[in-house]
Amino acid sequence: MPESALFSSVVLSDRVNTFGQDLLRRYGERVHKLAVNAGFTCPNRDGTKGRGGCTFCNNVSFSPNARREPDVLGQLASGRRVLAKRTGARKFLAYFQAYTNTYAEVDDLDRMYRQALSQPDVVGLSVGTRPDCVPPAVLDLLASYQEEGHEIWLELGLQSAFDQTLERVNRGHDFAEYRQAVIAARVRGLQVCTHLIVGLPGETAADSLLSLDRVLDLGVEGLKVHPLHVVKGTRLANDWRRGGYDPLGFDDYIDTVVQMVARTPREVVFHRLTGTAPQNILLAPTWCNWKWRVLNAITRKLVEKGLEQGALAASLPSAVNSD
Repeated sequence: MPESALFSSVVLSDRVNTFGQDLLRRYGERVHKLAVNAGFTCPNRDGTKGRGGCTFCNNVSFSPNARREPDVLGQLASGRRVLAKRTGARKFLAYFQAYTNTYAEVDDLDRMYRQALSQPDVVGLSVGTRPDCVPPAVLDLLASYQEEGHEIWLELGLQSAFDQTLERVNRGHDFAEYRQAVIAARVRGLQVCTHLIVGLPGETAADSLLSLDRVLDLGVEGLKVHPLHVVKGTRLANDWRRGGYDPLGFDDYIDTVVQMVARTPREVVFHRLTGTAPQNILLAPTWCNWKWRVLNAITRKLVEKGLEQGALAASLPSAVNSD
């Protein structure tokens, strides 16, 4: 039986509070993300905090040239045409995705964000960034859009709640900076979606669960989870070739994510439970590109174990101060 047929018999959103279903409930129709590459860099690439970026970050696409004004409207139009043809979507979120999308002067950010929000079918923004790049003025700007009635998501790339891991992968920030960013965002009523990576060097499944617990204790509205990819042009790829990094196995990832889902309160929205990398640069693990197989396996494991999102949440101890 084809993988797609297997998936159709068990619906992930019956067990998990997925972003797509959450938007469908609130808007009465499907809302899709339109990715925008606004040409940003990040302080861990341009020398402010470091150069080369995270050890797992591909450098091929990074240009040292000064950032040119992005064609926000053109990118939205192109993405809109593709999605409208494929899904019939009529409402969208502009997803400022590549690198650190708050790493610019506030006036420049406002001009770019406003271009996206000017489109009648764009209901809001999802802004991907780092915990150390959300000063008060940026948070105030995003909060002002929310006050105008737009759907606003601040996506913070934490990846791990362990400082030793963050240092090992050269993130350039620590957990304390993440904590400060979340508190500042929540004071303003902003919705926060935190990114976590499973399978980081030196980490176990227990570490991933503790990272999740620490994030949940601070309070977030959304989560994105995906496996660590080994891609060409990275320091992690060099470690992998030398045998210094052993990628996570498929079954181990499924088991860990199922536990993460069960530990997460039902009101938290999962924006993503896996992630893929371009096939022309992905080195390992190869199963990272099996999106539907991964999602199907997560669904089946939840069913097999009699679990759903939030099933284990009430019994968990506080983890904010855990090491």
